[in-house]
Amino acid sequence: MSHSLHLLTPTALTFPNPKPLSSSVFLAPFSAPNRRFTFPALSVKASAAGSDQTPSVLVSANGTSSSVLSPSPDHASATSIEVDAVTEAELRENGFRSTRRTKLICTIGPASAGSDQLEALAAGGMNVARLNMCHGTRDWHRDVIQRVRKLNEDKGYAVAIMMDTEGSEIHMGDLGGASSVKAEDGEIWTFSVRAFGSTLPERTINVNYEGFAEDVKVGDELLVDGGMVRFEVVEKLGPDVKCKCTDPGLLLPRANLTFWRDGSLVRERNSMLPTISSKDWLDIDFGIAEGVDFIAVSFVKSAEVINHLKSYIAARSSDISVVAKIESIDSLKNLEEIILASDGAMVARGDLGAQIPLEQVPSAQQKIVQVCRQLNKPVIVASQLLESMIEYPTPTRAEVADVSEAVRQRADALMLSGESAMGQFPEKSLAVLRSVSLRIERWWREEKRHEPMLLPAVGSSFSDSISEELCISAAKMANTLEVDALFIFTKTGHMASLLSRCRPDCPIFAFTNTTSVRRRLNLQWGLIPFRVTFSDDMESNLHKTFSLLKARNLIKSGDLVIAVSDILQSIQVMNVP
Repeated sequence: MSHSLHLLTPTALTFPNPKPLSSSVFLAPFSAPNRRFTFPALSVKASAAGSDQTPSVLVSANGTSSSVLSPSPDHASATSIEVDAVTEAELRENGFRSTRRTKLICTIGPASAGSDQLEALAAGGMNVARLNMCHGTRDWHRDVIQRVRKLNEDKGYAVAIMMDTEGSEIHMGDLGGASSVKAEDGEIWTFSVRAFGSTLPERTINVNYEGFAEDVKVGDELLVDGGMVRFEVVEKLGPDVKCKCTDPGLLLPRANLTFWRDGSLVRERNSMLPTISSKDWLDIDFGIAEGVDFIAVSFVKSAEVINHLKSYIAARSSDISVVAKIESIDSLKNLEEIILASDGAMVARGDLGAQIPLEQVPSAQQKIVQVCRQLNKPVIVASQLLESMIEYPTPTRAEVADVSEAVRQRADALMLSGESAMGQFPEKSLAVLRSVSLRIERWWREEKRHEPMLLPAVGSSFSDSISEELCISAAKMANTLEVDALFIFTKTGHMASLLSRCRPDCPIFAFTNTTSVRRRLNLQWGLIPFRVTFSDDMESNLHKTFSLLKARNLIKSGDLVIAVSDILQSIQVMNVP
C-alpha cells in the first residue's frame, strides 16, 4: 500500500490569529504495532515568511522520495561530523536503542583530577565534569579544565564543564589542609570564628560566619553536611563554641553547617546572607574567562539572583548556562519562578535534607523533577547517590534503589559528589550509575511504561508554539512507529530540548554546528549531540548527514528515522537509503 498526501498551497492551512496552538498537551501512552515500515519521505513543514506576515503551515509529500534519499557523497565529503567517542562505540556495538538516555556528572577532586583518572571517567560515560569551588584554588581548577579540554581534543570526547559556586551559607573551614577528619561519638569539638592560620588546634573547626557564636545557644543541634555528623552545643566561651558529637561521621572541608533549636531550623541569619558572595563573583569571573559550559548557583532563594547573573554573563558576551541549585526552604517556596529564570536545576538533596524533614525529601525531589520537565529545563539529581562507595567498592542495595528511582522519574542527569571527588572508587561508582541507568531504561522500554505527562505550553510566540507541536508530534510518531532514532537539526539547541522533554522511546541525534551548544546538550536526557556543518536546505543536510553517519558505521540502510529541523520547522519520516 502506498502512503501519500496531496500537495497543498501555502495558504491552504492558515492560522488567522497568532496565538498558541494549545495551552497544554497531554502526552499519553502509545501502543506501537510490532512491525516495521518502509516510507517515502513524509514532510510536515511550518514557516513564517516574516515578522509582519501570518505564519502558514505547508503539508507535502514526495511520492518518489528519490531526491531526499539519494545522498551526495561529494557534498558530504566537504565536511566532517563529531560525536563523543564513548557514544560512537555504543552505537556501533549495540545499535541505537542500547544507548543510555540518562546523563552522568562527576565531581572532580583529588581522587579524579589526574589526566589518567579523567580519561577513565570519560571512557566510563562521564558527560559533565563538575568543579566544586568550595575546594581547591582557581589554579587547580584551571589545570583540570585544561586537562578535560585536551582530553576532548585528543581522544574525541565531548565532556562539558560545570562550575559550582560555593555560596554564602554558613560552612566550615578547610580543616587545616586535611582531606577529612573523623568525629567520634562523645568527643568534644570547638567551633570557632577565630583565625588560627594554617595549623588548627586539635578537634577545632573554623566557621566562616562571624555572628555564629552569638547566634547559637546551649542545647542547639549543629548538623554538618546535611546531618552526616551531628553535634550538641554544650558551652559558649567568647568566640568559641564547645560541642559534643552525638552522631559520629566524616567531616569534610568546607561542609555546610545548619543549626536547629527545639526541633526547628534556625534560619534568620542564613536568610540575611547574600546568595552570591564576593568570592563567588570572583569565581564566576574565572568561569567566564575559562569558558565553562555551566555555572551552578548554590542556595538560590529567588529568581532575581538568577536573572542578575544571566545579565552579568550576557554583558560579557559569554554563552554559559545557569543552573539553580534547589537546596533550601526558600528555593522550594519560589520553585517555579526560579526554574523559569534558570537554564536548569539541581536537586541538592544533602543540604535540602538539612532544612526540611527527611521524609519530605523524596516528594520534593519528584516535584522538582516534574516541574523542570514541564517547564522544559534539564534537572540533575545529586547528593549521596552512592555515599557508601566513598569507602567501599560496592554500593548498598538501598542506594541502587535510590538511583533507580531517579532514573524512573526521568531525571536528565545523575551526579556523583564525594564518590568521584575524594572516594576510593571513582570509576566503580560511575560504572554503577551507568549500569543501573541502562538497566532501568531498558526495562522501562520493554514494559512499555509510558506514563502520561501533562506538558504545558512554554513558548512565548506563535513560532515557539509551532516548534512545541512539531516536537510532540514527532515523539508520538517515533513511539507509534518504533523508529530507530529521531534526528534534530538545531542551531540553538531549543528544539532538541523540546524533543528531550517528550522522553521518546528512541534516542535523539542532535546535530548542531556550534561546539558550545553541542557540549551543553550533553546535559539533557536522551540527546546524542553531534557537531556538523549544515545549511538552511533540509534535503542537503539529510544527504550530508546520511553519508557521514554511514561512513562511520553509525547507521545502515533500512533504518527508520524521523528528522526534525528548527531551521525550517519541519518533520520528515524516512528509511535510510
